[in-house]
Amino acid sequence: MTKLYDRDFFAWTQDQADALRRRSVNEIDWENLLEEVEGMGRQQQSELRSHLILLLTHLLKWREQPDRRSRSWTFTILEQRREAERLVRQNPSLKPELDALLTDAYRVSRLRAARETRLTIKRFPKANPFTWVQAMTEPVGEAD
Repeated sequence: MTKLYDRDFFAWTQDQADALRRRSVNEIDWENLLEEVEGMGRQQQSELRSHLILLLTHLLKWREQPDRRSRSWTFTILEQRREAERLVRQNPSLKPELDALLTDAYRVSRLRAARETRLTIKRFPKANPFTWVQAMTEPVGEAD
């Protein structure tokens, strides 16, 4: 089974799904299946982190460059909020991870905001200034 996993991942997934459907315990590639299931969970965290990075980057830019605010920024913020909320709604066990994910995402967001605005990194707070609620509710204009 491991050979199929290494050679043709799609075929391996179909083979494993069939074995699970038939409850054929002896045909399950337990080691690789476990790894893939754990990976699916990490993927949900990673997807949420990506949305938070975009959201926090745009919120920082919104705060620091009010004269450059645009509809594009507004809609990016609103879209990232909705996607982050959707992921948490679909995966409520991510709620206890929100503070850590926000802190991690902020580190990248701060760098991106400095790069994209061409402002010095010192203009952006070193520590994340946003709680989950603040990131999801800070007013950004139309359709808010």
